Amino acid sequence: QVQLVESGGRLVQAGDSLRLSCAASGRTLSYYVMAWFRQTPGKEREFVAAIGYSGRITTYADFAKGRFIISRDSNKNTLFLQMDSLKREDTALYSCAQAESRWTAVRTEASEYAYWGQGTQVTVSS
Repeated sequence: QVQLVESGGRLVQAGDSLRLSCAASGRTLSYYVMAWFRQTPGKEREFVAAIGYSGRITTYADFAKGRFIISRDSNKNTLFLQMDSLKREDTALYSCAQAESRWTAVRTEASEYAYWGQGTQVTVSS
């Protein structure tokens, strides 16, 4: 059974940094494309970043480029999202997601990911 558990979200000030973690169990994380999405009340899930199964390919939403970095530790079976220069508009529930099969390319549509964590709340105050 695949389980994804996020942590690291909290209340921070604008300009601060935060690192989110997503601990995976049930399957080897590095075999599958992994992604971070975020969601605010009343809005659709929004793609943040994704990393290919090889770890060599990453892709980011425009708002995340230059500020966020997605990475993983295969030994710990954990996905990370380093977020710097946080802005108030980054406030959201951040969730990690895992592909069901071994894609050859990263994908940015939430509907294509099979497994999800419960999310961790990030709140950025100005």
